[in-house]
Amino acid sequence: MENLTSQIFNLEGMFDYQEGSVVSRTLIDKPQGTVTLFAFDEGEGLSEHTAPFDAMAYILEGQAEITISGKRFELSKGQMIIMPANESHALKAIKKYKMLLVMVKAPN
Repeated sequence: MENLTSQIFNLEGMFDYQEGSVVSRTLIDKPQGTVTLFAFDEGEGLSEHTAPFDAMAYILEGQAEITISGKRFELSKGQMIIMPANESHALKAIKKYKMLLVMVKAPN
């Protein structure tokens, strides 16, 4: 992984969409947590799953549907949601979107 420290970035410009795919780019990967960029093409998503840590999803552009424990949320640019540890969640692109995901690897 390249060293991205002490640099200024435009997050939306750091990666592009790929047709029919979900693209990810890890910016920070530490034992305490990760910071990852995702780009979801329209209609693409991540199926329902759980994670042992809290995760914050911040929408950089586009429109996402995020389901947490069966409850649906629609998010657009500038909005965020926290997905609690050990609760099922799924993500889907209503319109193609980019997201910054911050996962905090600490016990609750």
